[in-house]
Amino acid sequence: MGTTPQQSATLSELADPAQLLPTGNCERFAGYALMGMPFSSGHYLALRRFPASSVGPGYRAVWLRHPDGRWTFHADQPAEHSCARYFGAAFSEVHRSAVSIRWSDPWRFEVEVPGVVQWEVELAATSTTGAATAMARRMPAALWRSDSLLNAMGAAMGPMLRTGRMAMAGAVPNGQSFRARPLRVWAVKGGRAMVNGEDAGTPQPLPRQERLADFWLPQRGLFLADLAISFPSTAPQPALLPGSRHESAAEGSPLAGGLS
Repeated sequence: MGTTPQQSATLSELADPAQLLPTGNCERFAGYALMGMPFSSGHYLALRRFPASSVGPGYRAVWLRHPDGRWTFHADQPAEHSCARYFGAAFSEVHRSAVSIRWSDPWRFEVEVPGVVQWEVELAATSTTGAATAMARRMPAALWRSDSLLNAMGAAMGPMLRTGRMAMAGAVPNGQSFRARPLRVWAVKGGRAMVNGEDAGTPQPLPRQERLADFWLPQRGLFLADLAISFPSTAPQPALLPGSRHESAAEGSPLAGGLS
């Protein structure tokens, strides 16, 4: 029997955070996520759980899209330590909130933001999620650093998983670049949610797929584990050596000294 979503989630919770993070000197996160789940009411919910973070403590977060298109973000850590650091420009509201995740069996879990969201999810393995997992786990580490290859993978996996357009690299609303490395994939089989005390209806694709900068919101529920997210543009830039060709070119450019 293969690994279940609950097993993957539990392993990430118990692991040494330093061992979960991918190598590199940019900002990085690792854990698991329900990338998005649209409902017939027009609500859209997404979950992020990253026990490992290079910028602060790990965190839990829920993204909530309202039927009028507004996004509300809830996380149990400050904005500078969570998704709002990268997606905050797209959120109408950002809240510091308690977020709980409770697994009831290997394939089902519940998410709660008290007074805002109560959400039940059932996951399943399919032949397509199995194929996506097998492909991801065979990829050499170096290939996960190629933006063009990652987006070619996304272009192939979107139709295969029936999630619409997918991008695994690109830019986020706050301007940083991102790369995603999911090693395990499962489909959402079903679920239900209450949002502000009202039934969100049945899981159902939005009439039009949405995106936040280059990040496309899946049109069907998709759960990713053994997931690493990196933001390459946040890596420190090497200092120029005195007298280097780049420094000389900068000094001799039309803009050099022109603003003083």
